[in-house]
Amino acid sequence: MSNSRIAAVDVGNDALKANFGKMESELYIPNVIARDIEDRPVIGIEELDDKDPIDNLHIRVHSPALKENNAIYRVGNLATKATNSTELDPGSSKSEEDQTLVMMFASLALDSVTNGEFKSVKNDVLEANYTLGTGLPLREVKEGKDVGYRSKLLGSVHQVEFLVTPKYQGKKVNIKFDEVKVYPEGFAAFVNLVMDNDLNIINKDLIDKQILIQDIGGLSTDIAVIRNRNVDDDKAQGFNLGVSESLEAIREEIYTKHGVELDSRREVVDIITRKNNRHHIMVKGSRTSVHDITDRILLELAKKEYRYLRNVWQRNSQTEICYFVGGGSAVLKDYLKSLNNSLDGFNIEFFEDENESIWMMANAYYKLVSDFIRKNKKEKKDEKQEVSSSK
Repeated sequence: MSNSRIAAVDVGNDALKANFGKMESELYIPNVIARDIEDRPVIGIEELDDKDPIDNLHIRVHSPALKENNAIYRVGNLATKATNSTELDPGSSKSEEDQTLVMMFASLALDSVTNGEFKSVKNDVLEANYTLGTGLPLREVKEGKDVGYRSKLLGSVHQVEFLVTPKYQGKKVNIKFDEVKVYPEGFAAFVNLVMDNDLNIINKDLIDKQILIQDIGGLSTDIAVIRNRNVDDDKAQGFNLGVSESLEAIREEIYTKHGVELDSRREVVDIITRKNNRHHIMVKGSRTSVHDITDRILLELAKKEYRYLRNVWQRNSQTEICYFVGGGSAVLKDYLKSLNNSLDGFNIEFFEDENESIWMMANAYYKLVSDFIRKNKKEKKDEKQEVSSSK
């Protein structure tokens, strides 16, 4: 595993967040892709090289793990400008969508060409080896989908070719995985709450408490029940509800009422959560409030999420606290707090730093996969000592 680089990748419904290497490199890419039938035209290749690769990701992906092999994609910010861009649909399974893999391979390829750790073998083809930590919604892990997902990634070579991408045009990356660890998302959030990056316990008082973690994503909500330092699989629940549909509804209503077309759900999230001029958009150059639209739609969703919390708490009455995590929690925070104040008054906690909530899964996968590597090295060392002492 010596030449294997750590990759901790959270393919969130809103965006991909990833940590690489010794935590020295991170990537944030909106989870939007657009199929390209042919190579996109380039106006002046010199002009292209002044641009940021992350804003102009244009790739061909070849992998036996994909349903549609050898397809060309615009990824992330570049895809949001395309008329045929796709974001993950409500009701879809993260583990079964090509989009999840295309996003992951794109991020690994981008890290490969920038980190300088991997060498070209021939013809500008980089050979990249990773030890991957990633996760799936609790519901999918309970259905056993993590096993198929892991085996799709392991044992194959996944090739990404950069097409019209600044700095990296023409480069190819062969991605192989030495090991793939797939974690349930709720448990990952718990690990992040109690451990620092060096895997030291930082939250001693939390370790033996019974707590809930409600992770609200784009397409799903997981409520993990943690007791005795483990996820109680029987009590933990996954729901097919996230913020994506509501964000889509807000986007459509803004278009119908104000004639303003927002590029993606990510832009809607920004309007709801940014520090200044929250719930406002520009209409023909005038700052205009969309509070009436966002409030109505988000309050409706918050009521459903609150109902989930109440039901799980009732079945786990000795719970001491519930932590809300995930990008959806940042969007619904104010609505959930006011509902809780006027209704049950549960002991609930949000992360005031929205960035911390958004990066929680990627950081947790990093800690978990680092721990796995450390234990693996120790076992091998112990085995060697046993062999040498028995000679």
